[in-house]
Amino acid sequence: MKKLFSIFLFSLALSAFAQQPVGIFQYNEDIGAVKHPGSASYDEETQVYSIFGSGANVWNNKDECHYLYNKISGDFILTADFEFIGDNSNAVGHRKIGWMVRNLSEEGSASVNAAKHYDEHCLLQWRPYRGMYMRDPQEERFFPKRGNLQTVQLKRIGNVFTMKLAHQGEPLQLVASETIELKNEVLAGIFICSHDADAIAHAKVWNVRIDKPIPNIIDANPKVKNIPVRDILGCRLEILDITNGNRKVIYESKDRMQSPNWMPDAKKLLFNTGGSLFTIPVTGGTPEKLNTGNIGGMNNNHVISFDGKMVGFTSHQKEGNGDGSTIFKVPITGGEPQMITKNTPTYLHGWSPNGKDLVITGRRDNKETINLYRLSLKDGKETTLTSYTSGMVEGPEYSPDGKYIYYNDNVTGTMQIWRMKPDGSGKEQLTFDEYHNWYPHVSPDGNSLVFVTFPENIDPNEHPYNTEVMLRVLKLNSPGGVRVVAHLYGGQGTMNVNSWSPDSNHIAFISNSEKQ
Repeated sequence: MKKLFSIFLFSLALSAFAQQPVGIFQYNEDIGAVKHPGSASYDEETQVYSIFGSGANVWNNKDECHYLYNKISGDFILTADFEFIGDNSNAVGHRKIGWMVRNLSEEGSASVNAAKHYDEHCLLQWRPYRGMYMRDPQEERFFPKRGNLQTVQLKRIGNVFTMKLAHQGEPLQLVASETIELKNEVLAGIFICSHDADAIAHAKVWNVRIDKPIPNIIDANPKVKNIPVRDILGCRLEILDITNGNRKVIYESKDRMQSPNWMPDAKKLLFNTGGSLFTIPVTGGTPEKLNTGNIGGMNNNHVISFDGKMVGFTSHQKEGNGDGSTIFKVPITGGEPQMITKNTPTYLHGWSPNGKDLVITGRRDNKETINLYRLSLKDGKETTLTSYTSGMVEGPEYSPDGKYIYYNDNVTGTMQIWRMKPDGSGKEQLTFDEYHNWYPHVSPDGNSLVFVTFPENIDPNEHPYNTEVMLRVLKLNSPGGVRVVAHLYGGQGTMNVNSWSPDSNHIAFISNSEKQ
């Protein structure tokens, strides 16, 4: 009796431990009658999950796996990077991990699973009703093996569940999309199954993001405009290690944040929120407002000079030739701003390396089209760099050596990355694809170009704040093409200004989500 009581107490303790939150997940438990209890842990410093799980399978009308999850309602986008560790299973190739959405935690619940196997096999599988056999997908996919590290995404919009998958450095590819009726409030999280009842599989998971898309916009309804962003948008300030693809959230806010710059000392970031500029340590903490006197109304166009002494920014002011955006500069430590130009509207994008000029965008002579200009800081003279009468050209920025100005232009019908000489000559297209590429930023060492890539199904003149985008890198001095370094929900304000770290190894950016 005493031995049975001890086993009972041990079981209670194990159950209590399993229910402890792990990272962003509130629930942590085994599903079904597994032989070996699973477990999970979270490294606060690296923001990486380690998950162990047993189980014969997640299939037919039963489930055996380990599960980290939250309760979540409505639409969502689940994205993470997954990689198996070791070969500790007799079913090495068929062990699986991925995203799982369920009505209940009980075995046999109605569910939808975006499963990645150790081998090349991946699938969207679902059980429409409790106790039913799992539906076989009508089409199974096999992705050629390039290591077992892959990005897996599961998106729910209404009753439509869509699974996408990507190898490292590549865009997400569609696996399957199905209409499946689950409850409005569901359990959503990460699962692992060894596919061998006598073994335990191990994997690490990182860049875990649960995004709530902003209502009505995700369907690209053209009638929905002028939504009060501040009422519905929450933001994360993130840092990406360009050498390994790891992302870290250093600050979260229910208010809209935009466009981080890396400060010259590499210890802080500069960003805008609520019409003002703030700094924050790269390790996180409490933002501190930068003193800009009585000038507010700032947008996402703020740039630090190459010598690290000044900050230029764009502010919406009722001055000059009428209402519109004008440019100011202020010492990097803060102070009383000095107006640079009264021409409106004008938007700052880059300093020249020698500190003598700015490269700007603006509308002139009552024309609707935005063009690029070089602005002399000595006498305020503007030199026209583009003379378009239609379309959109944006995001100009000098290279560190001063030889080029990089920018984005949709003269070809899609928004692509271009460069030209500082006098506007020698225009050269650098990207050629079906996407819309915005805001090119050259790394301090001059070797890499990072930019924001919007999906192909949007207006090439638009760059919304609430869509699925990629951050991509183009090597300038060596072959290798364009590679994806991050998949995220965001867009406008994500990376409008140069956000490279001084050592060219990290990028800061903003990701968005509905307030949660």
